[in-house]
This record gives sequence, structure tokens and C-alpha cells, in this order.
Amino acid sequence: MKLLSPAAAPSSSPLFPPRIRIRGKAAAAGGGGGAGATGPRGSLRLAGWWRAQQQAPATATTTQQPDNVSSAKVFQTSRVETESEIAKWPGKPQDLEDEHQAEEAELQPLIDQVRAMLRSMNDGDTSASAYDTAWVAMVPKVGGDGGAQPQFPATVRWIVDHQLPDGSWGDSALFSAYDRMINTLACVVALTKWSLEPARCEAGLSFLHENMWRLAEEEAESMPIGFEIAFPSLIQTARDLGVVDFPYGHPALQSIYANREVKLKRIPRDMMHRVPTSILHSLEGMPDLDWPRLLNLQSCDGSFLFSPSATAYALMQTGDKKCFEYIDRIVKKFNGGVPNVYPVDLFEHIWVVDRLERLGISRYFQREIEQCMDYVNRHWTEDGICWARKSNVKDVDDTAMAFRLLRLHGYNVSPSVFKNFEKDGEFFCFVGQSTQAVTGMYNLNRASQISFQGEDVLHRARVFSYEFLRQREEQGMIRDKWIVAKDLPGEVIQTILPFDDLRSIETCMNRGEN
Repeated sequence: MKLLSPAAAPSSSPLFPPRIRIRGKAAAAGGGGGAGATGPRGSLRLAGWWRAQQQAPATATTTQQPDNVSSAKVFQTSRVETESEIAKWPGKPQDLEDEHQAEEAELQPLIDQVRAMLRSMNDGDTSASAYDTAWVAMVPKVGGDGGAQPQFPATVRWIVDHQLPDGSWGDSALFSAYDRMINTLACVVALTKWSLEPARCEAGLSFLHENMWRLAEEEAESMPIGFEIAFPSLIQTARDLGVVDFPYGHPALQSIYANREVKLKRIPRDMMHRVPTSILHSLEGMPDLDWPRLLNLQSCDGSFLFSPSATAYALMQTGDKKCFEYIDRIVKKFNGGVPNVYPVDLFEHIWVVDRLERLGISRYFQREIEQCMDYVNRHWTEDGICWARKSNVKDVDDTAMAFRLLRLHGYNVSPSVFKNFEKDGEFFCFVGQSTQAVTGMYNLNRASQISFQGEDVLHRARVFSYEFLRQREEQGMIRDKWIVAKDLPGEVIQTILPFDDLRSIETCMNRGEN
């Protein structure tokens, strides 16, 4: 995946996990990550939403239970005096069952609202990505007069409507220099290609001039996946279009240019044309591609690993009908502002269930959760899963979360699936990669705890992920490119604490037990 670039409008569903981050984009579609999060991007977290909905003005009553009263009864006070005054003793006992029913009646509107959200889940929903929208906006009209007009004018309108006051494009609620730069340059290039909105282009270029230095100052952990390949490629596109006011020689770009060359040399060119890999998600940054061979790796929905930007680039290079149908479908579905990845159906189903259970409110949604898990089980494979069904690329993050939930809900899933993500005693996020992501290892560790005797691969996974997370914690480096989460370090630390009863405590809390 890329930075799952932030988008302008948050997803409508507060159930959607923390923001996923992918290559020049932040997505609000929870890769991955599980920790803490990842809903539609960032702030709309189910936990906070649920608790906020229950907040009400302070009442003048409280509940006390004297020693000589059965635990099945409680007394309600008529009022509470301020500070040192003693609460008045009331008079009428009330069954706890009645109180529980009253509480549920009060919560029922919220429960019904969440149920409606759960029942409406289809292919998932994430907020729009300025980066991907710009790439789709660059597609010339099919069969037009020399490509002088955009094929998808709705994307151009979205770009015009979503420029921020400082001249940039991106998520107004979250500033990341890497993300904001690549979003802004992509939108400037798209408008320049069609000779539109010169004033907006000038404002965007002014922002790039004033903030380019930030690329050298921002932490490498904040760099979107594939940024070093995609951003220089976009700069070259700007140069080819005659954009003269971009700071091509800025010192902050030199290390990015150098890293691009290093990464391109590391990519096994023959393998990427033969075997589906995560590189398919970032094709727009790759030079000298053999498109007839790559089309054999196209996803069944016509996309390249569900990436609108990569698919738009493939459409411009090949004119492929399936690519066109995929792009046309999502442009219409999202009214011009396309997401950075679509669909995200499996990601949304499993992360929503995890959040409901961790909030301790899953008992209200047992039927909906069962339907979610049936859906995930139908698309489970011995090779694992990805964020979307029928993906020809799998990842350990979604696989681990799905494995854990499926096993906890009584489905028969084999731990041998994790052998697909193991090589030479180490575990990785994607097949063919040699690096690990914090959130992927975090969810692998959680999955490894749901094991039976003799399941050696889960034991190895637990040892490896524990050591990895512990080392990151000691270094103060519990950060991840894949998601934006409120308290990823806190969740990781809770997971690796050496308390055997921690999971039992969490399970009881989720069930509402005392």
C-alpha cells in the first residue's frame, strides 16, 4: 500500500477504523494497522464517538448501596449535596434488572444507528485522496481530439473545490510535509496539463517553494510508502509539462533523488512483471514497464492492486478497457474525489468487529458481528487475505487480524497461513519484502496469542513480534507509516506486557462482566 494522501472529507462512518497511510496519501482504510485506530481518518473513532454520544448534563442523583442491602437492590438518592454535605438517603429500591433495561432503552437509538452502519457495509468507504484524484484527472478523453480534454471532469472539479487556504491540497486536519507536498504537486500537474486555474497553480507552487525545506526536517517514519519513487516521477512529469516555477534543484530533494535510484536498483524487474507484489500499488512511479506482461497481474475488478492512481496511470499507458471501467465506476461512486484505495471491504469488516469487542459493546451487535465474520470467512484463503477480497497480494496485518477474530468466533483456520509471511526466522508484512511494520507485527503478536499446543509457527511469530515490538519500544520508535493512530505506543505496550491474565481481563471487560 501507499500513504493509505490524506483526503479532504472524512468518511461518513465513525465505525471505520484509524487512518491508513499509503504512499503519498493517508487513507482513511484501516491497513492497516490495528492499533488504536484506524477509522476513517483519524478523529472519527468509534470509541470516542460512542462515549461522546452517551454524555449528558450532570444529574442530581447518585447511587449508593448500604451494607445491609442485597446486591440485587440499590437505593437511589434524591439529590447530592455539594462538597462535604452527605447525600440524602432516598427511599425506593429498584431492581438492577430494571435499571439495566432503562439503560438499554436510553442507548437504543445509538444501538440502532450502529446496527444500520454495520448492515450498510459493502465494499468499504474511505475519504478522498487528492493525490489519486489528481492522477485520475490527468487521464485524457478516450477517442477525443488528441487528448485535449480530461476524461473525468468531475475529478478536476473536485481539485478546484478542495484547495486549502494556504494553496496546498491534502488533509486540513493533519499536516505531514511529505503528504502535503506530493498531494499539492499532483494537483498542480493535473491542472497544468489542461491549462486550467492558473491562479490556483500559482498558489500551489508558492506553497511548495515555501515549504520544501520541511522534507529535510520531517522524520523518515512519516514518509509515505513509495514516496521516494512516486515524488521524483511526479517532478519529472511537471518538468515535461513545462512547469517552470517548481524548485527542481532544492537541497531537500537531493536525498530523495538519490534514494529513488537506490530503490529502483533493488526492485527485481523480472519478478515484478511475473509475480503480484505490493509494487503494483505504485506503478505510476515506475519507469520502463512492460505493460503486456503487467496486464496479466491486473486484479479481477480491473484495478492494479485496488489503487486508483496506479490504475489511472495504466489506463493512460494502455487504454485497457478494464482499467477504464474501474476508474469510471469509482469516479461516479465518490462524486469525483476518489479514495487512495478501493475496495477495502475485508479491512473494514474485521477492524469494525475488533473495535466493537474492545469497546465492550459487542453484545448489542451479535447478529451483525456474526454476519461480518461469515463474510470474512468466505473470503479467507490458505495464503491469507488483504484489505480487499480476491486480492492476488496478501499482507500479514489483515491476515493476522482476520485469523485472530475467526478463531475467537469458532471458525476453523490453520496457523500455517503465517508461513507465507516467514523467511529465515523473520516475519514480514508482504510476501517478497524484508522489512516489518509496527502495526503488522502488533497484530501478528495478538494473533499468535490465540494458539493451541504444538502450533510452532504461532510460537515463532509470537517470539519474533514480541522482540521486534520490545526493541522499538525501548528505542522510542513505535510509529508507523501505515496509519495515523492516537495512542499506538500505548496499545503496543499493553500487548507486550508480561501479564498472562491481561487477555482474560480484556475478555471479561468486552463481555461486560465484573
